[in-house]
Amino acid sequence: MNFFEVRDGELHCEDVPLARIAEAVGTPVYVYSTATLERHYNVFQTAFAHRRALVAFAVKANSNLSVLRVLARLGAGADTVSEGEIRRALAAGMPPQRIVFSGMGKTAHELAFAIEAGVSEINVESEPELDLLVKIAEGLGARPAVTIRVNPDIAAGGHDKIATGKSDNKFGVSFSEAERLYAKAYASRSLNPIGVACHIGSQITDLRPMRAAFAKMRGLVQTLRAQGLPVERLDLGGGLGAPYFDQPDPPSPAQFAAMVDEALDGLDIDLVFEPGRVIAANAGVLLTSVIHIHERPNEDGHAGKRFLVVDAAMNDLVRPAMYDAFHDLRPVKTPRAGANLSAMDVVGPVCETGDTFSRDSLLPPLAPGDLAAFMTAGAYGATMSSEYNSRPLAPEVLVRGAEFAVTRPRPTYEEMLAREPFAPWLA
Repeated sequence: MNFFEVRDGELHCEDVPLARIAEAVGTPVYVYSTATLERHYNVFQTAFAHRRALVAFAVKANSNLSVLRVLARLGAGADTVSEGEIRRALAAGMPPQRIVFSGMGKTAHELAFAIEAGVSEINVESEPELDLLVKIAEGLGARPAVTIRVNPDIAAGGHDKIATGKSDNKFGVSFSEAERLYAKAYASRSLNPIGVACHIGSQITDLRPMRAAFAKMRGLVQTLRAQGLPVERLDLGGGLGAPYFDQPDPPSPAQFAAMVDEALDGLDIDLVFEPGRVIAANAGVLLTSVIHIHERPNEDGHAGKRFLVVDAAMNDLVRPAMYDAFHDLRPVKTPRAGANLSAMDVVGPVCETGDTFSRDSLLPPLAPGDLAAFMTAGAYGATMSSEYNSRPLAPEVLVRGAEFAVTRPRPTYEEMLAREPFAPWLA
């Protein structure tokens, strides 16, 4: 469920017409719904209310400070993969004891920052990283809590580029390594090994791969405990899919929780979950304007290809170009009843053929200046955007009821250019 609804023939975000935001801020612009964020987090958290569980929102999905603060006020933690994301989580009000530091290429500076910040756990992904962490912790006189991230060699996820649990993916260690590295961490006076972790992919709509991975992780916990090693935490990552419009609805958080209960039946352990997309995706849209419709007749003069050219582009929303992802495009004004649909490729103005959002989409009549919204754009939209083609980053707007606020302004061209001083010999 989300709070983007048609009222009086016009698409709203909660109680705000999207056209009002476009008039005030311009397009393209990301628009987020507070009520949707709150509902999705609460549904997920409630599904695990019967367990000792930390729900740490995956900051990489949506790192807008206002979005993070909405979740922080609900008690959410943060799953972070860089020093910058840790800083964002802290700035949004998420306490360090609810922050998880993941990622397979952490630098010495980042590890030191995480230790000094007092994060809840550092997920170690390799032996070189473990050795580096020991050295840094010794230098700081600290004893950080760590988990060992395991690669369970199970494929899952909506695209090969977001599957992270296979043996040929770069993430985590094998089960045999995990046992040895956990014992090594336990033997160190500078580390406090508290558990093991896994994360097998993103946009997972079939619970069977997760169930298989979690069963393996349960076995690892039992093996480590049998060796006399304390294991108090099991981080099961994120990856539960969001309901995109071209895919079947994924399992609900309640169904996910029931599967976890079955997979871990009888295992007394604290849990960590790192949901991102399932909370943020349907909480946001990318609002865009139609520039024009480009019609290209065939050589025989008959109707040929039709392109709907909008002012949003792959630099604003790269998922279609990178992952072949589909985002439903909805006109902001409801088409008249019985309006004819025609096939059009939806494209942006970036100088790349890859700047294509969809092909042969059946759309109602649209004209220059008309507004439309790319749905389910609240996760991995703004966070993956860039200034390619020297296009300013799209602003971000947060809505609450009848109010809205710009939470990341669109930079001016002057601000963009001012970030790049000339080399002294060129000034």
